[in-house]
Amino acid sequence: MTEGKQIVGGLAQVIGSLLSWLHLGTPNICPGAWPWTVTLAGALLAVSPVLGAVFVALIRKGTGNNYGTGMLATLGGVGLTLGFVVPWMFAELVYQTINVARVNSSGQFPGLSDNICLFSQLGNQGQYLTSGQIGYQALTSTGGAHTVQFVFYLLVLVGVPLLCLFAVIMQQRMALRRGPRWPGRLMWLPFLACVLFTLLFPANLMAQLWLGFLPASALGVVVVLLFGQPSWSVINRAQRQAAPPPYDPRPAPYQPREQQPSPQPQPPPPMAEIPPPPRQLPPTRVAPIPGAPIPDGPIPGLPPALVPSGQSPLAGPVGRLADTPGPLPFRTGEQTVIRWNSSGGRFKRIRQLGHGGFGTVWLAMDTQLNRTVALKLAHAPDGDTQARMLREARALAAVHHPNCVRVYDIIEEADGLGIVMEYIDGRPLSDVVGGTAPLDDIAAARLWVTMAGALADAHAKRVLHRDVKPANVLLDGNGIAHLIDFGIAKTKGDATLTAAGMMMGTPDFLAPETAETGLSTPATDAWQLAATVSYGLTGQPPRGHRANPMSALMAAAQRLPNTHLPDRSVHRNLLLAALDSDPARRPTLTTVQRQLSSWLAGGGHREDGPVTRLVPKLEATRHLP
Repeated sequence: MTEGKQIVGGLAQVIGSLLSWLHLGTPNICPGAWPWTVTLAGALLAVSPVLGAVFVALIRKGTGNNYGTGMLATLGGVGLTLGFVVPWMFAELVYQTINVARVNSSGQFPGLSDNICLFSQLGNQGQYLTSGQIGYQALTSTGGAHTVQFVFYLLVLVGVPLLCLFAVIMQQRMALRRGPRWPGRLMWLPFLACVLFTLLFPANLMAQLWLGFLPASALGVVVVLLFGQPSWSVINRAQRQAAPPPYDPRPAPYQPREQQPSPQPQPPPPMAEIPPPPRQLPPTRVAPIPGAPIPDGPIPGLPPALVPSGQSPLAGPVGRLADTPGPLPFRTGEQTVIRWNSSGGRFKRIRQLGHGGFGTVWLAMDTQLNRTVALKLAHAPDGDTQARMLREARALAAVHHPNCVRVYDIIEEADGLGIVMEYIDGRPLSDVVGGTAPLDDIAAARLWVTMAGALADAHAKRVLHRDVKPANVLLDGNGIAHLIDFGIAKTKGDATLTAAGMMMGTPDFLAPETAETGLSTPATDAWQLAATVSYGLTGQPPRGHRANPMSALMAAAQRLPNTHLPDRSVHRNLLLAALDSDPARRPTLTTVQRQLSSWLAGGGHREDGPVTRLVPKLEATRHLP
């Protein structure tokens, strides 16, 4: 108890010395020198929450957005100390110091007994600061004679503190840039509690303190802004450390029989659960990603007969991403082979939806399930085309996301394979933006966050898209976006390079590293998605339209600047970061999701709302012959 009194006494002496020092340069103008001294003390008090925000900004430079238990406890402790305890103790010590000097007529504060020019009924400056009503009483007392005084207290005890609270919130937002905003509540909520508790102090004293606190706290926003924000590499590293390991659907490496562990005897399952034996499809060559390294020697788990000379379906980590996404969700046994027959088969053609170098897409009717489907068939099947179609089917089958087109089945006929997919009645984003108008910020945020979620889900299953562009984003009749055409670029009319030995992707929406080396990574998909969003906001590719595909390819390979980004969009800064020419400096798709989710939630908007609303076309069944 004695030690506590000594500490409080020592702090009171420090505050007394501080007030005496501030009083030396304070002019004796209305309402008096000592009231303005208290105002200067309030300006110094505003440093407390600024220090808390600066601490948050500095610690995030090393931790990014990793808000574990320890980090949250640290932020809560700093917020409680610098947002509540220090301001409240400071106001208490200022009041006690001035009150003691007034009562004892101490010579430490000369001029404290001088009269004030306002509210003369309160007496001298010491009485003005320490006597009279407390804040709560001043705000609850009304009456005709005190109307002006009540309005004055309403402004300085409610209006000014609310502005101070807004400044403290902005300080925390500057400290939490490139991250979620909710941790800032641990900092500004204690300050709000401090504002409420200070209503128990004399009203005039707190009025003078808040008048000094306001401009200093507004200046503190600029101070916090100068300390910068964490780099995207730090944010991405923190998210990779916190994220669970991605699902790896690749089969286990082949082991010789003598090394395989002896299986434990298991009771046989019921007869109804035993599936029929599957039939393996004919061996095919699997096309590698151009530019991917090819390992020497045999590949574990794959028969040498299926590996073409000089090629490998598991060429490096990028090859594993694109070429082995996982097993098909259906069997391809002899009894499940479906023959394409326009007259008596299961699927009946309605009309052609698209035509390209690798296949034709038909709108068809599944007569067994009575539903319309999209069916993709190869033109001139060979080993490479069949491998590409199987790869796309596996890629789509491995991804289960509401904004990705679904694979229903696979069919086989004498001329090749076909993929039976979900039919989405809608229009590509390229037609919507090109035919109407660019998207607004809300629609662009919904497009970005839903497509980022779809791609992140695909990447978690080791599947790359490699050709994200406006033509591969389909908007259904409700304006919901769907990602189509994984792993293959084939839309007729697109300036697409897909020949053997050339890279895959549309040059106008090609990431710099892909144009330069031919390699694709998850960061490449993230770049192409950002380019697609930028197109949605401007109607132009980020680097602008080029005269021909080769000039567009050269512009991407030379890493020319992005000159056609939206000027007034709130997403401009995030687009600049996501379209960085260095993949290591780009925010990950998970980071983009968190940024946009926070922005949409802050405005009261849903993530799964329509990107734009289209007029639904007539039902496809009306066009049946």
